[in-house]
Amino acid sequence: MFNHPTVPSSMRRFLLTLMALALVAAACGSDDASSSSEGDTSTDTAAETESEAEEPEPADADGEDTVEEEAMEETEAVTITLVTHDSFAVSEGILQTFTDETGISVELLSAGDAGEVVSRAVLSAGQPEGDVMFGIDNTFLQRGLDADLFVPHQSAALSDVPDELELDPEYRVTPIDVSDVCVNYWTDALPGDAPTSLDDLIDPANAASFVTENPESSSPGFAFLLATIVRYGEDGWEDYWQQLVDGGMSVTSGWSEAYYGEFIAGGGERALVTSYASSPPAEKIFADPPVDAPPTGVLEDSCFRQIEFAGILAGTEHPAEAGQLIDFMLSETFQADIPLNMFVYPANETVALPPEFVEFGPLTANPITMDPADIEAGRLDWTERWTNIVLR
Repeated sequence: MFNHPTVPSSMRRFLLTLMALALVAAACGSDDASSSSEGDTSTDTAAETESEAEEPEPADADGEDTVEEEAMEETEAVTITLVTHDSFAVSEGILQTFTDETGISVELLSAGDAGEVVSRAVLSAGQPEGDVMFGIDNTFLQRGLDADLFVPHQSAALSDVPDELELDPEYRVTPIDVSDVCVNYWTDALPGDAPTSLDDLIDPANAASFVTENPESSSPGFAFLLATIVRYGEDGWEDYWQQLVDGGMSVTSGWSEAYYGEFIAGGGERALVTSYASSPPAEKIFADPPVDAPPTGVLEDSCFRQIEFAGILAGTEHPAEAGQLIDFMLSETFQADIPLNMFVYPANETVALPPEFVEFGPLTANPITMDPADIEAGRLDWTERWTNIVLR
């Protein structure tokens, strides 16, 4: 051990001398102990026994390390389940980044569309299928709050989220993304000038070229219904829809059937469709061959604001870890990944948008909104009345 290159030769000689002296002293001590033991063995034996009894058991350093390692492994092995709608999408490796930072693994559970996710959660309230829910939006929010689905969590990252997106003052849900449901139009196929207001849609030429979704089965369809109720009020919205029906409007069960079925984007013949503010950026990004500008535009007067939230499900066994996941979902890493995967806008306003979103799909400055409690209170009545007008 004394030949280690960092130990000087003079020091090695000094240490060797000390070792030699120590060996001589040990030998002398052994002789003295032998002489003493021949004289009185009982006293020495009793003293040794007492000494052994009083001497504490040496700590097993390796054992302590093993316990600490096992405890650490147990903490790192925590897995939480994120319950989402079917449209949830993130880049490969995003959730692994969260695991690398925290040691917490995330499993995904897709549970249908937003309405189905909420309905399933209500049925299992208190004994949730997962730990965090993502995808409940402002059109279903009150239903989730009334069912006590969530426990409060006030993320520090909310300082970067606009106050108008924080709809629950008790912080039971956290805004993660925002979007606008708007009427889109195919610029080169309009029967006339581009519409500038909801009133323009009931022009017979536009109504005959308009397709929307059933509000009972489609989130954007319901959002468009709410937009008309807000704009025309309880005394006028039914007459508005009657004029759309009389003008030849079409209705599909869902967004895909409308946008990629009857709308021109999917080979259909209709030039107006209920879709999103982010649809034109998507048309630009995915155009083949590439285009300088999207072929579609947005009727801003029709835009209804949708906000998607995440919340810790009441009854989870991992509330702290669930809170960490929600914090991560507001981080720049996760928020910057949202636009080009789910084609919605990050709730964190400090995150830069892709250039296509900035140029061709900005959120409207004055969206149509409605209080979540009012939405829940009127949902069944409005959809029943809509059905009597449109599908009877």
